Amino acid sequence: MKYIILILLSISVLTDPGKIGKINRAKTDAQKAFNSGDYKKAIQHYRYLVDSLQVSEDEVTLNLANAYYLAKDTAKAQLHYQSLADSPKGEIRSKAQQQLGIMANRVGKSEEALSHFKQALKANPANEDARYNYELLKKKLDEKKKQEDQQKDQNKDQQKKDEKKDQQNKDQQKKDQQDQQKKDEEKKEQEKKEQEKKEQEQKQKDQQNKDQKDDQKKEDEKKQEEKKNQEQQEKEEEQKKDQQQANPEKLEQMKITEEKARMILEAMKNQEKQYLQQNKRKATKPKDKGKPDW
Repeated sequence: MKYIILILLSISVLTDPGKIGKINRAKTDAQKAFNSGDYKKAIQHYRYLVDSLQVSEDEVTLNLANAYYLAKDTAKAQLHYQSLADSPKGEIRSKAQQQLGIMANRVGKSEEALSHFKQALKANPANEDARYNYELLKKKLDEKKKQEDQQKDQNKDQQKKDEKKDQQNKDQQKKDQQDQQKKDEEKKEQEKKEQEKKEQEQKQKDQQNKDQKDDQKKEDEKKQEEKKNQEQQEKEEEQKKDQQQANPEKLEQMKITEEKARMILEAMKNQEKQYLQQNKRKATKPKDKGKPDW
């Protein structure tokens, strides 16, 4: 930004005509150095005016502040601009506030800069540079605020969506857990039924094996008994044959006639049949109707 250096020719009435000449020469030298871009030399001349010649004009202080600013000594420039922020001269105050606004804006202090530009316009409504900076910065801040508001709304909407999604996920997780729990319970119940079925089948199988063994045992006992009876019958028949084959002499010695001996053998034969029948009844017991066949 181009800065206009104001050098006032009118100065306070001084009693020393030589001092007036020094002041005018110093102002001229400072202006030449400033216009040529030698801001360090301009600062020396303005410092000489302020410190040595005791010049307290706001215009000189403003030019000194501008020289510091262009020499990139922002700390001292800000200090001198700040000293002019309450200057009784509106134009000087306006330029100082404008420069303070520019410096604040450059370091990211947008709200503070906007306030300085506003104060510059109040001090001098004709300061078009200050007006331009104010409107440009205000537009920028309004757009930024609008974007921030939109971002806030978007964040709120996104937050609501995220919360809704989180709730849906929680509900789904809860449902999945319930479904899994139900499946586990059904699986346990099915396993229990299968186990009971296996136990029942094994029990039936064991009972069948036991019944088979019992039947086999009975069958073996029956065969053993039949064998025993058969042997007994064969023995008795053998005895009978022996008796039938007894010689008549022996019967005669026993004083038993052949007819009587035949009757005795017939009686013994009947007794043998009764005995065999009784043994068969004992060997084959009737089944208990109250119990199953297996």
